[in-house]
Amino acid sequence: MKDENEAAGSLEVGNAVLDAAQGALRELRETWDPQVVDGWVRMVMGRSGRVVLTGMGKSGLVAQKIAATLASTGCPGFFLHPAEALHGDLGMVTPEDSILALSNSGESEEVVRLLPSLLRLGIPIAAITAKPDSSLGQAADWTFSYRLPEGEGCPLDLAPMASTTLQLVWGDVLASSLMARKGFTRDLFALNHPGGSLGAKLVKVESLMHESWPIVGPEASLTKVLKAMTEGRLGMAGVLEGGTLSGVITDGDLRRALEKAEQDGRNPLELSASQVMTRNPATIGDQALALEAAGLMETRKITFLVVTRKGIPCGVLHIHDLLASKVL
Repeated sequence: MKDENEAAGSLEVGNAVLDAAQGALRELRETWDPQVVDGWVRMVMGRSGRVVLTGMGKSGLVAQKIAATLASTGCPGFFLHPAEALHGDLGMVTPEDSILALSNSGESEEVVRLLPSLLRLGIPIAAITAKPDSSLGQAADWTFSYRLPEGEGCPLDLAPMASTTLQLVWGDVLASSLMARKGFTRDLFALNHPGGSLGAKLVKVESLMHESWPIVGPEASLTKVLKAMTEGRLGMAGVLEGGTLSGVITDGDLRRALEKAEQDGRNPLELSASQVMTRNPATIGDQALALEAAGLMETRKITFLVVTRKGIPCGVLHIHDLLASKVL
């Protein structure tokens, strides 16, 4: 009975957190002003500096996440701790920068104490706060506010819960708006994410492909095909005629050809590449993303793609290359 009561208690407090966040998000969905966001975006894009995020406590942690999101999506930004700023780090802020300050109450002491200096320097200020009439809200040129109609969702209504969720959402709204206005692309995203599987998936095919790959002519004997495949170590060979891709030969093609030759009573060594090859093989452009190549291989259940540049074969991308670079 005790376990049942504890489970019921967990369900109640868990739903309270979800209901509080959902209620606040539902209201924000109906009340946010895209014109205010657009005005802030135009200001940021019109300046050569960075977006400086600041906030205390939990709001400061959210500010760090927003700064990281902005930086990774093409908008230089960094986090400035407001307490450290009051003791010298304000010198990190240049006249071309802008401030995005987070405070649920809009009255966080360290943040509010920064405002006179920022205003004196003429640095544009934007705020994410639940209190647009607060000291921070009144000092800001752009205020991105939210309400918590069902409170924080905390059992004691003390710990920031729904408020930090809404701050995070506002940060993503601003970052996505900047991305759209700047025309931020997958290629640019890849440049900012060179490490890990995410960066690998956004790398172009030309960065992973084998430029040196086994090639034979359509009249090549089976012996020459085997020699080329053995030396190429890719489990395949391309069949080219005058620079045009006629087909590819895989290990599977060789097995099937040998089986058929045995059934027909033919000498398999008399077979030519054109008689063994698979016609119309899958290809991909060298400027395509590795992620696209991975999807094509998975869809067609194949282990390699012939890479083309302006329609001309220029290399091979093998599934092992995708595995090694953590795309798969």
